[in-house]
Amino acid sequence: MTDSTTTIHRVNPDAPAPFEASRLTGDATAEDLDSIRRRTSVYVYEAPVRLWHWINAGSILTLIVTGYLIGAPLPSMQIGEAVEQFVMGYIRFAHFAAGMILTVGFAGRIYWAFVGNHHAKQLFYVPVWKARWWKELFFELRWYLFLEREPKKYVGHNPLAQLAMFFFMTLGLTFMIVTGWALYAEGAGQGSLPDTFFGWVLGLVQNSQRLHTLHHLGMWAIVVFMLIHIYAAIREDIMSRQSMVSTMISGHRTFKDDRVE
Repeated sequence: MTDSTTTIHRVNPDAPAPFEASRLTGDATAEDLDSIRRRTSVYVYEAPVRLWHWINAGSILTLIVTGYLIGAPLPSMQIGEAVEQFVMGYIRFAHFAAGMILTVGFAGRIYWAFVGNHHAKQLFYVPVWKARWWKELFFELRWYLFLEREPKKYVGHNPLAQLAMFFFMTLGLTFMIVTGWALYAEGAGQGSLPDTFFGWVLGLVQNSQRLHTLHHLGMWAIVVFMLIHIYAAIREDIMSRQSMVSTMISGHRTFKDDRVE
């Protein structure tokens, strides 16, 4: 390990020797080493943010599947009498459990926005007062529509991603959590803790079926967002000048060139 470190310092940045290059990176060439020097990384997403992201993704996926089955139950399965089965009970339990995990995780994510680094706050605001933000937002729109030849570099979310995250995650998850707990309060009964905190929502909507419909529509909005989010992450990982998917695993945003913009 010590010898390898010494070799790194001995390498001539203009013309690395083949022997030194091989000791550094196997069969690396001078061009490979130049590429390594151009690549830089910034630690963007801290461990709690990354952990929340993947737990949140698992919870949402569980909620979508079980929520759909609750709204449109499968036909009765010919495996026994209805009294001997608890299929819907298990589906509802999974839905409620995932909803509780989502709620606790979201509360933890809000907390981390205050105690984490600068990038942990980006999910919860949209800087509409900044002219540069609007300029870059429209640039990103053109880039995603294949009207720009080359993308810009961002450490955190680009403005378009930030806007989508704010509406579909911050506001969207808040809406789904509030309406979900309001529906759960119906079964928990008057005077229960869910009813105390969220029972007012049913009174505001004035109709249980309407509340079910709004919650169901919210689910489809989250589905659409997830599909676009996955597509955009993979697309940017391939086409942009920085890493995307691996960043939410390692926490480091890796840049593929050394140009400022």
